[in-house]
Amino acid sequence: MNLLRTGLLLAALTALFGTVGLLAGGEAGMILALLFAGLGNLFAWWNSDRLVLAWHRARPVTPESHPGLHRLVAELAARAGIPTPRVYLIESPQPNAFATGRDPRHAAVAVTTGLLELLDREELAGVIAHELAHIRHRDTLTMTVAATLAGAVSALANLFFWFGGILGGERRDHPLGLVGTLLLLFLAPLAATLIQLAISRTREFAADAAGAEICGQPLWLARALEKIEAHARAAPLPTAELHPETAPLFIVNPLAGEGGIAALFRTHPPTGERIRRLRELARRMRLAPPRPLPTHHAPARPRRFGSVPPTRRG
Repeated sequence: MNLLRTGLLLAALTALFGTVGLLAGGEAGMILALLFAGLGNLFAWWNSDRLVLAWHRARPVTPESHPGLHRLVAELAARAGIPTPRVYLIESPQPNAFATGRDPRHAAVAVTTGLLELLDREELAGVIAHELAHIRHRDTLTMTVAATLAGAVSALANLFFWFGGILGGERRDHPLGLVGTLLLLFLAPLAATLIQLAISRTREFAADAAGAEICGQPLWLARALEKIEAHARAAPLPTAELHPETAPLFIVNPLAGEGGIAALFRTHPPTGERIRRLRELARRMRLAPPRPLPTHHAPARPRRFGSVPPTRRG
């Protein structure tokens, strides 16, 4: 159902893109819109991962510098049945993470330093498993295409505003005229953004469930989401504010405001609902309630993940 819904939303976004071109510029405008979309998606297909990582100033980390993190990603990738993605670190106190890449063989997982300091190994495993689920489902490509189309609709509306509305508003053959183009300028990007965010929200629930299956413990991710939600708002992520189109890629919304009118543009489902579903999944899997962590997993103050000993295997 989620896959079908995502496909329908992408189709709606593509139809909106073509409609903008048709209404603003007639047949010629529609051809320009389709050409614009094709070039944008081709560029996004090959360069999305490098662009997103560069925007957030993510740096690659090695198994030597972060052995625990690399080992955890490799173990979970094997469970997910995908190649081990590249691992990146973002210097930011905000606890967050995202995955990117056009397919499982060209994927990367990025985590913030704040995430490593906040979570214990089990909770971090839940977050990494969630991101690997996005990679396995190829959500990273879907979200990149959605972000590209949504951004292109806004750019196209602006293009027709300047060259079709203001410059061509007095022409009799202009399909919309100045007033219509002004409406297009505001309504088309709004509709595109809402469709993009709807795609993101449908994929998060599926990634939560698949991530729980990969790591085997839904409550690990539920605990992680509780901690991340409690701390993320207090620590802004400046690179996300500069590139808000990448917000749907993160495990929780990295942007500052979510109250009031901003709730309409929520990039993720409510965290409380995600936690509720994970707990229900845990009950269905007949898992025991969460146990207190061993002493070495519950330091008096947060420590970086690399300093936390790995969980013992029974």
